[in-house]
Amino acid sequence: MGFDEERHTPVMLDEVLSALTVSTNAVCADLTFGRGGHSRAILSRLGPEGRLIVVDRDPEAIAEAKSLAATDSRVRVADAPFSRIKEIIAGIEGVDHLDAALLDLGVSSPQLDDAHRGFSFRADGPLDMRMDPRSGRSAAEWLATASAEDIAHVLWTFGEERYSRRIARAIVTARQQQAITTTMQLSDVVRKAIPRWEKTKDPATRSFQAIRIFINRELEEIETALSDLISLLAPGGRLAVISFHSLEDRIVKRFFRRLVHGEALPPGLPVSVAEWNPVVRNLGRAQRASEAECSKNPRARSAVLRVVERLP
Repeated sequence: MGFDEERHTPVMLDEVLSALTVSTNAVCADLTFGRGGHSRAILSRLGPEGRLIVVDRDPEAIAEAKSLAATDSRVRVADAPFSRIKEIIAGIEGVDHLDAALLDLGVSSPQLDDAHRGFSFRADGPLDMRMDPRSGRSAAEWLATASAEDIAHVLWTFGEERYSRRIARAIVTARQQQAITTTMQLSDVVRKAIPRWEKTKDPATRSFQAIRIFINRELEEIETALSDLISLLAPGGRLAVISFHSLEDRIVKRFFRRLVHGEALPPGLPVSVAEWNPVVRNLGRAQRASEAECSKNPRARSAVLRVVERLP
C-alpha cells in the first residue's frame, strides 16, 4: 500500500517535531509507524549518520515500513509490539540508547478506514479488531464464549460504559440466536441495549473501544513500553506520547508525574525504582491539536501530547 500523505496526515506533526528537537546524528524511534507520516518527517531532520527505528505489529504498516527502509539505509524495521522495545534495541548493532522516541497511541486512521479490520462500527466487516491479525483471538472469537460478567467487566474497565451489564446481557442473548461475527451485528446489539444516547457520540463507541483495548492488551503494552523507554533515553533524550482517550492519557500522565516528583513507581513494572535516577522533567503542559488541524482532521480533536526529557 502506498503512502497517501493527504489522507493519512500524522496528528500534531509540527508539535511533535518541535518537542523532539531531532539532531542530525540522533538515534530515534517511532514505535507506532502506521503509514509513516511521523517517521518521514523525523527522517527529513536526520543526517547521514542518524538512525530511525520504526516499530509496528500491523502487517500492512510493516509492509510500508519495509518499503521505506529499502530506500533509506538509516531505517531499521521491527515487526513487533512496542512493548518489546528493549529487546528490539538490544538486537540492533551499535545502538544502546535513544535520543528521541514517539508513541502515537490507539488505532490508526488506515485501520479505522479499512472495514475488513473490524475496528469501526460505521462500516460492516469481520469482527476482528486485532492490531496483528496473525496472532491472538479476534473480537468475534472472544465474544462467542465470554461470560456476561467478563464482557461487562471489559466494557466498564476499558470503555467506562455505564450500561456495561445491560449490553453484556444483550450480547449473550443475541449470540444464542446467531453468532456475532460482524461489526454491524455487534453495533446493532449495543445500540438496541442502550436506553439513552448521547447527542454527539454513537452509542457503540465505548463498547468498540473497550473490546479493542482488551483484545490487543493496549494498556498493558503502554505501561511496559513507558518504563522501558525511559530507561533507554540518553541524558537529554525526549519521549513524546500522543493519547486519544482518557484511559491512555491517565496512564501516561500519572507515570510521568511519578518520575518528575521522584515518587515510587506502581508495582509490577519491569524496572526497579533505583534505576530511575536521575528523573525526567516535563516539557510544558499537555498540548492539544490546533483548531486549524482539527478542522481538517476531526480525529485530532481528542489528541493529547505529553513530552518528557531525561535529566543527566
